Amino acid sequence: MVLCALALLPSTWMFTAAGDRLRTTADVPRTEVAMVFGAGLWRGEPSPYLARRLDAAAELYRSGRIKVVLVTGDNSREEYDEPDAMRGYLTEHGVPDDRIVSDYAGFDTWDSCVRAKKIFGVDRAVLISQGFHIRRAVALCQEAGVESYGVGVQDRHDGTWYYGATRELFAAGKASLDAIFEPDPRFLGPEETGVDTALASAG
Repeated sequence: MVLCALALLPSTWMFTAAGDRLRTTADVPRTEVAMVFGAGLWRGEPSPYLARRLDAAAELYRSGRIKVVLVTGDNSREEYDEPDAMRGYLTEHGVPDDRIVSDYAGFDTWDSCVRAKKIFGVDRAVLISQGFHIRRAVALCQEAGVESYGVGVQDRHDGTWYYGATRELFAAGKASLDAIFEPDPRFLGPEETGVDTALASAG
């Protein structure tokens, strides 16, 4: 029983940390920046799961609830570029290119949150991901110093969804360790002005 209780502690922490910070695209607080986390590419294009995250970001932009979209994902090898694929999708769906900022070193959720704060200077953001991941994203970004609200997009419960939901049980353990020890991202690098520049262009 003690082992079971300990195993559930990370998930309990995530649910508590996210608390009442989960919203929908219709009622999320107006915030200058939205963050969209990568979720894989299919033949160089956003996967269906990633496309739904990007659809939510485009909806928030069109409704005036956000001004800038920070797309964060994996570009660890030349032939795999999540941020540029995300940027292309957003521009095709009505978000101006100069309102999109790319983080090419968002290798995992913790890295993305820390880099949003330390590299891009984001203090407050709307986070967009699938429902099974959004609580972890909010909890980690809160720990990284980004005041966060989460929008969990809906998907049909297929094999991919169940895989993602099951994976979260194990990812919660790593997330709690990240929150406790606050490791540096795999790649930190110099500060960037992309978000400030995009906000300036938004007026």
